[in-house]
Amino acid sequence: MVILKNYDSSWDLDGNEEQFNKKFIEWENRSWEEWLNDNLNYPFQVKRVEDDDDVYFSDREKKEPFRLGHVMKAVSIDMEDDTYGIILKVREGKRVGAVPLCEVEVTLKDSDNYWPIREYAVWFANREWF
Repeated sequence: MVILKNYDSSWDLDGNEEQFNKKFIEWENRSWEEWLNDNLNYPFQVKRVEDDDDVYFSDREKKEPFRLGHVMKAVSIDMEDDTYGIILKVREGKRVGAVPLCEVEVTLKDSDNYWPIREYAVWFANREWF
């Protein structure tokens, strides 16, 4: 695992388009699953900050595990999906499930896992579909 204590996050600052474009070129050439396996240290805590499934608007569904706003423990990369990208295997309480990596955020910003997940989520949101 790579320790990112001196990580340069300048690409993530508003108005720093030049740094962002350089980083994006790097991301486009990256084998994400391999890179994430080399740069993440499991388990770690994540929060689901996005959810394409609209059932989370129902009060009953908010009690279901792995929903929007829920905090869970990332256990490993489960698989890569053509639509949702990399899928994380997660645990919430005693239940085990799967969520798209692009829909979670590491809860501790000073965690070494924060920036690898942030890079993936930003790349995933900005990539082009062919």
